[in-house]
Amino acid sequence: MKASRPILLFVVSFLLLTSCATSRKARIQKTDIVVQRARSYIGVPYKYGGTTTLGMDCSGLLKRSFEAIEIYIPRTARQQSKLGKKVHINNLQPGDLVFFSYKKGKRKITHAGLVTDRGPGENITFIHASSSRGVIEANLMSNYYQGIFVKARRIKF
Repeated sequence: MKASRPILLFVVSFLLLTSCATSRKARIQKTDIVVQRARSYIGVPYKYGGTTTLGMDCSGLLKRSFEAIEIYIPRTARQQSKLGKKVHINNLQPGDLVFFSYKKGKRKITHAGLVTDRGPGENITFIHASSSRGVIEANLMSNYYQGIFVKARRIKF
């Protein structure tokens, strides 16, 4: 009976480790789907409250992107900013949500985006719907976006 304990321990450990690897792989696949969906909207014009290829705003872009993996998030950037868990900017990964405030000196959420790539160094790319340029990708670490950045969140899926 004592000889079977190490075998049982090995089997349980193996199952736990492989399930963790499987769930990480599933998250990466789902993240890729969300990012691909978001990128499919590049070039769509900005339209306040819009959620279609005729025009969309920042929160509409996020909402439609997550629908690709059957995650239905709230409609507004402010509501979206309450989802998931807080992530420090140094730990951002593709699929994380980033939030901004255009109100000087205020922390009221007025804009949102989705991290699409974490390049070398401090190159973090995100996609959003710009009111002047439509759906575009930009560098989160630029002085402009750093000046209005408020917080980031990670949705569990």
